[in-house]
Amino acid sequence: MQPLTNRVKDVDRRPMTIGEKIYLPAILKGMSITFSHMFKKKPTINFPEQNRPFSPVFRGLHVLNRDEEGRERCTACGLCAVACPAEAITMEAAERQPGEEHLYREEKYAARYEINMLRCIFCGLCEEACPKDAIYLSETFAPSNYARKSLIYGKNDLLIPDPKTEAADLAKAKGL
Repeated sequence: MQPLTNRVKDVDRRPMTIGEKIYLPAILKGMSITFSHMFKKKPTINFPEQNRPFSPVFRGLHVLNRDEEGRERCTACGLCAVACPAEAITMEAAERQPGEEHLYREEKYAARYEINMLRCIFCGLCEEACPKDAIYLSETFAPSNYARKSLIYGKNDLLIPDPKTEAADLAKAKGL
């Protein structure tokens, strides 16, 4: 029978030498590895005090974007919900009423928009599917929590602050 890989080795059945019987070379080799690690830089980051640098392609929490005038960009087309492989996005559309032109860009808007972060796999397909650039994945990572209800983010949790009326909150949300 031919082996599947070329890593097969025959078992060495020779009797152990005196040095191998007292295990001194093995102990010294192990101690040298331990001492070499003692003087290396530790890869651990003290999280609350320090933040690790993220990759430029890091995908974090979802954010619903606004336009320059502070109106919601989302038109409830549903493409993000259809593109989501984990079915984590739920939305309900509503029609804009007269006098709400300053709130919504289009005639249709998302009356209810929820993302279940327990289901989300942070693939970014919702971001790519959105024709209005209404949703994007920020550089904030999802916090842990004990309650399932708090990990289902509604529209109010996802919507970025209004640049006209809440400029200070917007700067804080962007990390400025």
